[in-house]
Amino acid sequence: MPEQQLRMVHPDLEGLPEISVPDGYALRTYRSGDEAAWCEIMNTGIGTDWTAEKCRMELTETEPFMADGCFFATRSGQAVATACAYDVHPEGVSAAQVHMVCAKPAHRGRGLGRLVTLAVLRFMRERGYAAAFLGTDDFRVPAVRTYLGLGFVPDYVEDSHRLRWSAVFAKIGEQPA
Repeated sequence: MPEQQLRMVHPDLEGLPEISVPDGYALRTYRSGDEAAWCEIMNTGIGTDWTAEKCRMELTETEPFMADGCFFATRSGQAVATACAYDVHPEGVSAAQVHMVCAKPAHRGRGLGRLVTLAVLRFMRERGYAAAFLGTDDFRVPAVRTYLGLGFVPDYVEDSHRLRWSAVFAKIGEQPA
C-alpha cells in the first residue's frame, strides 16, 4: 500500500491575515468552463494527465466541490495558480480540506500559493468552518513553508509520519512541532 500523504491542520481559522494580492495579479473564484485552465495549472504540479473532462468528473461535478470556494490567481486574465475548498471530513478531522494548491512554474515564488490558500481559509471561516486540513508531499518543501507560515501544523496520521516530518523540517531548517 502506498504511503499516505503528509497531513497538516490549521486548528483555528480565527485571526487569519488580510489578503494581499501581488502586483500584476488578480484573485477570482471559479467560473463554469474553467476546467481547461485549471487542468493547465494542475498538469504542472499535480499530475500530468488532467483533462477538462477528467476535471469535471473528478472535481467540479463531485459533491465536496464548492465553486465559490475555488480560487484562481490570474495574470492578464489567465489563470496561473489555484486552490479550492472541499467539504470532506476524513476520520478524526472536523474541518474542510484545502485542496489542489498549485501555481504554474513561471509564476512560482511570487506568493501565489499563499494567496490562494489564504483565500480558501478565509472562505472556510466565512462559511462557519472552525479548522482546515490539507495533504502534502514530503518533497513540496516550499509549499510546506507557506503552509507553516499560514498557521498549519503537522498532523501525525501514520506511524511513519514522525520520521517523514523530521526529514522535511531538516530540509527547512526548523524543528518539528
